[in-house]
Amino acid sequence: FMSAPQISDSELELMKIIWSAGGAALYAQIMEALAEEGRSWQKNTVITLLSRLVDKGFLTVRKLGRRNEYAAAVSEAEYQAAQTQVLVNKLYAGSAMGLVAALIRQEAISPGDYEELKRFWEEERNGHG
Repeated sequence: FMSAPQISDSELELMKIIWSAGGAALYAQIMEALAEEGRSWQKNTVITLLSRLVDKGFLTVRKLGRRNEYAAAVSEAEYQAAQTQVLVNKLYAGSAMGLVAALIRQEAISPGDYEELKRFWEEERNGHG
């Protein structure tokens, strides 16, 4: 999955809706969620984006009677991990340390976050993660 095809921002929005619905959503639920977010996307646009996501292997689709249910083939955590790797390779020559240093420099990570990360690190190393 690491060499996964890139998806557009619009496609990602649809993935986020499906992830937040617990990993699967009916077409009607997706349209409803878009409407709630104030997005007035055309039906055709949404259908095209969904079929692209199926083609790229991000979604699977199954028929429930006359309705389509779309299920995430990739979890949000997997997607985030892959995209983080892409970012680190592209901008920091594969050095995750460079990314972390940049976040600290921009104060995107606070001292409190740092303490929390240290705890997280210890737990992961001790296998309680």
